[in-house]
Amino acid sequence: MPKKIVAGNWKMNTSLEDAKQLAQSLKENSHQDTSSKLVVCPPFVWIHAVSEILRESNISVGAQNCAATASGAFTGEISASMLKELGVEYVILGHSERRAMFEDTDAVILEKCKQALAADLQIILCCGETLAEREAGKLEDVLTTQLSAVLKGIDQLTSANLVIAYEPVWAIGTGLTATPEQAESAHGFIRNLLRELLGNETGEEISLLYGGSCNATNAASLFERDNIDGGLIGGASLKSADFLKIGNSW
Repeated sequence: MPKKIVAGNWKMNTSLEDAKQLAQSLKENSHQDTSSKLVVCPPFVWIHAVSEILRESNISVGAQNCAATASGAFTGEISASMLKELGVEYVILGHSERRAMFEDTDAVILEKCKQALAADLQIILCCGETLAEREAGKLEDVLTTQLSAVLKGIDQLTSANLVIAYEPVWAIGTGLTATPEQAESAHGFIRNLLRELLGNETGEEISLLYGGSCNATNAASLFERDNIDGGLIGGASLKSADFLKIGNSW
């Protein structure tokens, strides 16, 4: 069965003190018997401080991106191996904001995934359609293109190193949320695509997360669906109580 995972993407938010207080609150109020695996992804500059606080907890630390190369003259970039040294276990790749604002093409995302795997990081690979693409009936084409670019380019992808996050672009940070039926339909298509590309066993075991204004109020209705194994949480991950409630929404 896929692992239940709730990952918090803090994006470019929090001061150092905010980050430390949030991590401390999560550590103090989470429990070893939580119904899901919790992951927090702070800004790069706070990863060390957050990792130190969460070191003895059941909460893992992730990063929001990594470089497409291992090292070299790439001013401002952070390599996957550097993240590994900081205690990072997961890395978010292919987020729609990276695709739209920073020209992370499918080819670039593939190279970043290769770097992440070489550093023994677990990938949270994002995919999703814009509103225009959904209305034009291109949802399945978009998901197939985005996922196939990576899944066909890397050998030995398994449930131990790959998580898929479906994030309809039109629902990220807008307050809009895909209905449970819409989300399940997209997740069901992704599940079938994973079976086709990676084999039935691996396709069944990879965790599929929903992102896009998922919060403490609507998480339970989303997570009860067969192919939704958790969430990639944005704004709600900045509030300890809300994030922990989402993590126990099963």
